[in-house]
Amino acid sequence: MFTGIIEEVGRLKNLDGGRIEISCEKILSDVKIGDSVAVNGICLTVVDFGENFFAADVMPETFRKTSLADKNFNLERALKLGDRFGGHIVSGHIDGVGKILSIRPEGNALLIDVAAENFLLRQIAPKGSVALDGISLTVVNVGSENFSVSMIPHTRAVTNFQNKRVGSPVNIETDVLAKYVDRLLNFNASTTITRNFLAANGFL
Repeated sequence: MFTGIIEEVGRLKNLDGGRIEISCEKILSDVKIGDSVAVNGICLTVVDFGENFFAADVMPETFRKTSLADKNFNLERALKLGDRFGGHIVSGHIDGVGKILSIRPEGNALLIDVAAENFLLRQIAPKGSVALDGISLTVVNVGSENFSVSMIPHTRAVTNFQNKRVGSPVNIETDVLAKYVDRLLNFNASTTITRNFLAANGFL
């Protein structure tokens, strides 16, 4: 379990078949074999580490469903009980890959538009939370083919978004509550939970 608050940006050291090695510093302070680390939002298991790197195995399914195209990776260690919960609940299970359509200034922030598939957009709500490359962000708006988020300069400066450009891929994890609601609303016809049922009971 993660919160989407990035601890540091690591750099690709080596990618050989199904094993990735990432150079980093901060998250190595208490690392152990078997620890979970979110790498651009992807929950990976530490299988080896050294003075300035850690290694993780990446399954073929992970390569198929996510993007590891970057040279710089947002890193976050798993949440400890008692830690401050600064972002939102992030599982490290990527739902899909989007593409940055635009990055433009808006006041003291950046407005970032991301193209996404319809099944992802169903689970994204204005003023809700979404994780992009593991970063917890607030949704500004949702359209028929894309959504937008707002990012303060500090977040861009301390994450891999300082290297993102129009056309860059981003790993998307929608809010866990939205997943369950979507699942219930789109379950098979035998379910007793319908839109009418939820509306009648004050959920819609």
